[in-house]
Amino acid sequence: MSPSSRTRRLSAGLAVAALAFAGAGSVTAAHAVPLSPSASAASAAEPGILMNYVVNTKPVPIHVDRAEAAIKAAGGTVVKSYDDLGVVIAQSTSSTFRTDVRLGKNGKSIQSVGATRTAAVKEGPVGAAAKPAAAKGLAANESTPALDPREGEQWDMVQIKADQAHLQTDGSKKVLVGVNDSGVDDTHPDLAPNFDAANSVNCNNNGVPDTTPGGWRPTTSDHGTHVAGTIAAARNGVGIVGVAPGVRIASVKVVNDDGFIYPEYAICGFVWAAEHKMDVTNHSYFIDPWEFWCDDNADQGAVQESVRRAVAFATKKGVLSVAAAGNSNYDLANKTTDTGSPNDTTPVTRTINNDCLDIPTELPGVLTVASTTQTKERSGFSNFGLNKIDVAAPGSRILSTIPGGKYGLKSGTSMASPHVAGVAALIKSSRPWLKPAEIEQALRVDADDQACPAVVDARCTGTTANNAFFGEGLVDALDGVKRW
Repeated sequence: MSPSSRTRRLSAGLAVAALAFAGAGSVTAAHAVPLSPSASAASAAEPGILMNYVVNTKPVPIHVDRAEAAIKAAGGTVVKSYDDLGVVIAQSTSSTFRTDVRLGKNGKSIQSVGATRTAAVKEGPVGAAAKPAAAKGLAANESTPALDPREGEQWDMVQIKADQAHLQTDGSKKVLVGVNDSGVDDTHPDLAPNFDAANSVNCNNNGVPDTTPGGWRPTTSDHGTHVAGTIAAARNGVGIVGVAPGVRIASVKVVNDDGFIYPEYAICGFVWAAEHKMDVTNHSYFIDPWEFWCDDNADQGAVQESVRRAVAFATKKGVLSVAAAGNSNYDLANKTTDTGSPNDTTPVTRTINNDCLDIPTELPGVLTVASTTQTKERSGFSNFGLNKIDVAAPGSRILSTIPGGKYGLKSGTSMASPHVAGVAALIKSSRPWLKPAEIEQALRVDADDQACPAVVDARCTGTTANNAFFGEGLVDALDGVKRW
């Protein structure tokens, strides 16, 4: 059974036996199949409908100021400004906002404007009271270091040689990994020892950072907690052990209660990670409501540019961004059709091409991860594509933490990506001077080559050293640390 299109929105998640793409709670997240660039995207908002927009200008304070003035002159509200990106998140109920914001005396400073969704803003006007945080994470379905009780069930750690890497290092507390996801249950006994509350945040209220204690916890989804356990479940005699059990993790909540990851949430998360000196961030999702954002559409092109700037800013500040490839069994190198977008209103089948990007995973500076099975085959749901996949990691039936102090199995590229984020954290622990591009290069060079299937599959183009299914190979934790 292949995951639904929303499955990798939050790219992941077979809960025990059911494949759920890393979506949040009742909504399975997945890489939605992109609508084509030629097809009409979201129609202009109807009068009175509250919508959020990205407004792009030059990354210079005076131009950001002018963009804010243009937004206000057009009757809009400034939600959040990012001077370093030249991006302003705005809110308006006017159906002519896109045009009006360009017409005033400050309009010349505007480079592009785009709606971030096709449905009305459900969280309400900026400044509206946020929902109270859950008191606890939601309970969901169900020398040689000493083994934690369930470590023997973690075939995935053996496959990437994390168990051998742990003989040399569990990682350093100086390294901080951001779990940009649906929230992390910091009360889980396997996560509490490594959790960094001071650097955690909730970004899902119009993309405005909310540091209310506990706001980073999950409310409707166990996805982020599962991802966090794979990265850094502690070596504490309880449950399992993560790839990097000695590093710190922070929850950067970018998924709302309905399971959507809108652009303003994701941008907030990238910038937060950069400003809080995170070393690695994991992104097991694609940004809603389009699985593929096409730059020849005004809204989608503006959003694509805004998120690109946020990723570039994070990279410049020393953050390596690792992302799931998606669960649509789709060839990212040969895009043709999108049937599942927009996923927040009514999907429309459209023709697309390779200029339409699955974001953030296809953006420059983001490491893209495909999924493997226990027998080192490509997981049937995993997206693929020559020179689109960077490396591969285990993603089928992965045991990890879920809220309420429990453990569960999930499948998806959402589960593969945190393995790579964990290895990146081990590399950073061993060689703290490395920059994001250098860590990425180490991950590529150290990866174990994986040949295309013995039974010919025409979709697996390329060579043993770099192909459409596995990229440059299966990530190798031992090689990442053994020379240092």
